[in-house]
Amino acid sequence: MYNFFDTILYPLEWFVAFVMVGFHKIFTAIGLPAANGWTWALSIVGLVLVLRIMLIPLFVKQIKSSRRMQLIQPEIQKIQKKYKGKKDAESRQKMTEETMELYKKAGTNPFSSCMPMLLQSPFFFALFRVLDRLKDIGSGHHDPIGWMTQSLARQAEQSTLFNVRLSSAFLHPGESPVAAVRTLCIALIIIMSVTVFTTQHQLMRKNMPASALDNPMAKQQKYIMYIMPVFFAISGVNFPIGVLLYWVTTNLWTMGQQFYTIRRMPAPGSEAEKALEARRAAKGKPITKLSIPGLHKTEDEEPADASVELAKSKTPPGTPGLVTADGGTAGKAGGQRVQPKRNNNKKRKR
Repeated sequence: MYNFFDTILYPLEWFVAFVMVGFHKIFTAIGLPAANGWTWALSIVGLVLVLRIMLIPLFVKQIKSSRRMQLIQPEIQKIQKKYKGKKDAESRQKMTEETMELYKKAGTNPFSSCMPMLLQSPFFFALFRVLDRLKDIGSGHHDPIGWMTQSLARQAEQSTLFNVRLSSAFLHPGESPVAAVRTLCIALIIIMSVTVFTTQHQLMRKNMPASALDNPMAKQQKYIMYIMPVFFAISGVNFPIGVLLYWVTTNLWTMGQQFYTIRRMPAPGSEAEKALEARRAAKGKPITKLSIPGLHKTEDEEPADASVELAKSKTPPGTPGLVTADGGTAGKAGGQRVQPKRNNNKKRKR
């Protein structure tokens, strides 16, 4: 099993080491001390920025899929209401099939929001293994990983941040002062917990319509909002300081990225969408709404000559027609065009 994970994670470990050492070279080139803990800490921050920038296209797809999920919630509720109280296998199967068909038609699925986290997880484990092996690489008991040579690994492992080595953990302080390690770990875990709670809170309070707060997906996100801080508190005591720095940075990125997304691309029917419409109206810009062809029809999709059609139905026979956009006239019963009358006021030649 160990060899299996070594084989799978080694390319990611090589990538992590490559990016960290690359940023370390950049920071030392601009004058930062090579053996300073801040230099290596900033290298970890640089690693996070590279990974999150690489995941931006996937994040955009996630946002679009999430908005589509919000749009089809009324249709999902109709399906659930249709089969409410039916416990037989055939009804349950039909409900599942209709729901999956709706997902397919809308081009979304309930698992799309998990993809960025799932794709980021292998890099997180790769960073954990690289930091965990710095001491062995520096002492020569483990082979170098990419650009992370024996001398650089020794330098990174011995560098300190607030008098704490980056490889130290709450339960495994190593050669660092125990009090300093635990104080820094607790501070980073608190920041991690606050950022993830804030991210989920602004998602549910600002970017979800009231009709969507009672569905299973919303309840799941509410559980996540309270469970994730507890998860960080329990698991964080085993993570090295460098890994905690990674999670703090990525959580801050997620919080800022989501704040921007909620402000510029809010979910349909949410408080954030109403605020966006108010800002656009104040600037005199048109209001646009997202819709799914075949499922929803917004006001923007009304025909341009709706007022003319209304005039057709209300204009009595014989009344001169209204000029339409294509140059024709409307007004006669049955939608027939009124023919223009000749001018009889001209004097005939004698």
